[in-house]
Amino acid sequence: MADSTGKFWKSILLRHETILLIVLVLEWLYFNSVGPRFGSLGNTFDIVRHSVEIGLLALVMTPVILTGGIDLSVGSLLGLCAILFGKFWRDAGMPLPVAGVCTLGIGALAGGLNAALITRLRLPPLIVTLGTYSLFRGLAEAITSGVDTFTNFPASFLFLGQDRWLGIPAQAPIFIIVAVAVWLLVHGTTFGRSFRAIGFAPEGARYAGIPVNRRIALAYVLAGAVAALAAIIYTARLGQAKADAGTGYELFAITAVVLGGTSIFGGIGSVHGTLLGVAAIAVLNNGLVHARQPREVAGMLTGGLLLLALSSSAVPRLFSRLRSRKPAKATQTVSPTPAS
Repeated sequence: MADSTGKFWKSILLRHETILLIVLVLEWLYFNSVGPRFGSLGNTFDIVRHSVEIGLLALVMTPVILTGGIDLSVGSLLGLCAILFGKFWRDAGMPLPVAGVCTLGIGALAGGLNAALITRLRLPPLIVTLGTYSLFRGLAEAITSGVDTFTNFPASFLFLGQDRWLGIPAQAPIFIIVAVAVWLLVHGTTFGRSFRAIGFAPEGARYAGIPVNRRIALAYVLAGAVAALAAIIYTARLGQAKADAGTGYELFAITAVVLGGTSIFGGIGSVHGTLLGVAAIAVLNNGLVHARQPREVAGMLTGGLLLLALSSSAVPRLFSRLRSRKPAKATQTVSPTPAS
């Protein structure tokens, strides 16, 4: 009984999410010791406020990567959707709620474009989304001619990104709702658990009767729609929409997902791990500001964390291979003497 209890706690403590949680706590304690205002409630809300958009992208990137895919276009799509949201409101005269619904539809259609190219034409997700990464950013630049910026949004809209609701950042409830919905999808339904089966073996999933193309398509459409939602929140937080919105966000989102323990090859991962990855990156970026470190240091340390996360799963396999290659000790055998 004691042996089984010890194995249980050992499995819990050695889980990737547990190790990442310990790293997150150590980050928090260190930056709280070097930054006088880091641990304040106001700064905690600032961390939440500035990490919601990347967090949303990371959440919907999780099922995409679980299927063995990748979406490099979400940052560019965020920029395009921010521009279109501003254009619908300012130039087309749409009410903000209608402009928001249209923007969400555009995001879903853009995700559907990725899905169609990947599932129908069977093109590699990396190449497809690299192409749409340039396409969406180019469209945003073309629509604005590289200089047009949408501003002067009403205060009722800016409330979503800059004020508090019930004492917490106004965008936090939206993030919580999306996080719970994605967690239930991935972990609480057979529909979502099929993402892992597809990531492990797409052909095996097809033989098992799983509609692989439809599942993959849903993951990319969901990514597009939530990227549009992130664009609306981004616009509300900054009070403006411009073509370079969301630049580099796709890399932060992918880093958070992989840092959270999701295998880049698909089949393994969790939404709660992704949330821990987002928190680790957000605390690191904010803490370095309070520690008066250059912004370049944040990029270096984030890259180091990512490499550490990737190697944490590879090192045990390396040691097991090395152990299996050790020659077995030769055993001396004594041949029986022939009977006289």
